Formats: sequence, structure tokens, C-alpha cells
Amino acid sequence: MPDSIYKVIELVGTSTKSWEDAAKHAVETAAKSLDELRIAEISKLDMKIENGKIVAYRARVHLSFKYKGA
Repeated sequence: MPDSIYKVIELVGTSTKSWEDAAKHAVETAAKSLDELRIAEISKLDMKIENGKIVAYRARVHLSFKYKGA
């Protein structure tokens, strides 16, 4: 889009199932309060481990949306 400005934020989604589910959760939650989401980029994947077992998958997501000035 010509003359458009987009803001990029970083979110961390979590899931007990998978990295894909963690990223999806981050985007779907952001979509509830942000308009005109544009691109989601996974920048990092990690896992939370307790007692030698994976208890959560985490996806760090950079999400862009159209910036609307005041």
C-alpha cells in the first residue's frame, strides 16, 4: 500500500502442545485488540523444561499492523 506505515511489536505465545499452537495463540490474541494485522514472523522458538520434561513451547513472534496516527 502506498504511503502506509506499519508498526512492529514482539509477542511471546505459549502452549503445552506445540510451537505452532504457541504462535497461533499469540496472533489470535493480538487480533482481538489490533486492526489490520499484516505479517507475523517467528523470530525464536524455545521450550520450558521442568524436572527434565517439556512443559511449554514458546514462540517469539514479531507482528506488524497498520499504524493509524492520532
